[in-house]
Amino acid sequence: MDQKTKINKALRALPVLEGCPPEVFERFVEGSIVSVHDKGKILFLQDEPAERFYLLLSGWAKLFRETLDGAQAVVDVLSSGDLFGETAIFYENEYPFSAEIVERAELVSLPLALFKSEVEKNGAITLNTLHHLARHNRKQGREIEHLALQSAPQRIGCFLLRLFDQTQGGPVTIHLPYDKTLIAARLGMQPETFSRALKKLRTETDIDVAGSTVTIGDIGRLSAYSCGGCSSGFPCDDLEHANCRH
Repeated sequence: MDQKTKINKALRALPVLEGCPPEVFERFVEGSIVSVHDKGKILFLQDEPAERFYLLLSGWAKLFRETLDGAQAVVDVLSSGDLFGETAIFYENEYPFSAEIVERAELVSLPLALFKSEVEKNGAITLNTLHHLARHNRKQGREIEHLALQSAPQRIGCFLLRLFDQTQGGPVTIHLPYDKTLIAARLGMQPETFSRALKKLRTETDIDVAGSTVTIGDIGRLSAYSCGGCSSGFPCDDLEHANCRH
């Protein structure tokens, strides 16, 4: 598969572009740039002028904001299939957060001006974008609910369940970022709390954890344990595509 075909296929899997005519995909593919970055690469910073948005093909990235005293608040942790940076068109063409690669990643960057133009003139993309934002807002509301109602092990289980196609039956193997303190920060936990909660999750659901690799043998058991404190249930109703959360 050549690179343009690969990009076209990845873009067609995005719900935000669903139903668009072939010429729209052609314009996005022509304006695309594929790049590979190592851990630590800053893609953009909060409040910078936004010129491009991104689709993660492999690897991991984080979205974050910085407090006045220099601490980082992790907004999201992204993996293969996640789209980010596109919401800058609603923030005066400035990025509302910063983005950094946290495990070696391949990604596609696309012209933000082209996306904005299509949103303005293409009814299908406009409607898809509204659905995209609505799902994102519902996800944020559910995360607030989880902080109030779920235990720490349940929140970790929820995080794991959202990293794969929820229609498959298992077993499932997930390769997490090496730095688990990043996931702890994403879930609103201290690293030591995360370690204790992960150990309890292993006991309660019989998942296997070996370094950065997690194997889920029984998805039903994990979902039954993790989803008790969630109003959504399983499969999650705010996932935009099979493989990711954002």
